[in-house]
Amino acid sequence: MKKIALLLGLLFTALLSTAQNTHCACCTEDHKAFDFWLGAWEVTLPNGNKAGNNLIEKIQGGCVLRENWTGANGNYTGTSYNFYNAGTGLWEQLWLDRSGTILKLKGQRTGNQMILESDETVNEDKSVSVQRITWTLRDDGKVRQVWEVLRDGVSAQVLFDGLYSRKE
Repeated sequence: MKKIALLLGLLFTALLSTAQNTHCACCTEDHKAFDFWLGAWEVTLPNGNKAGNNLIEKIQGGCVLRENWTGANGNYTGTSYNFYNAGTGLWEQLWLDRSGTILKLKGQRTGNQMILESDETVNEDKSVSVQRITWTLRDDGKVRQVWEVLRDGVSAQVLFDGLYSRKE
């Protein structure tokens, strides 16, 4: 009888362990909202020149999208970590690059666009600036990324405009 109880206990523990390991904490539709950006990409500028290469992959059990950017000349690199914060209901990005730039963004997907913005910065002239990056999924499967500076809510400068085409 003891052997049967021990066997049943081991079987129950194994089943419980398997159930816990198959649970996906980040498999909700909200967590998948930025999946259209996943993949290996060649990025071009509006004039057709190559801007660089980007690899977007899921890590940490699918809870984080990691971006690995390399500019066309290979000298400029950067990494971002993107995740859905279930506590706030927003997507967040932390960008870090080899020049020391740090950018923190947050926002959400609306339709075919992921729109993330920085916190407001008050400028010397008392105007308010926000950095906004918009990723737009196009019908052809390409993704357009526009990084702009808004001043008092109006686009004042485009810092980057790139078209992502999947590598084959």
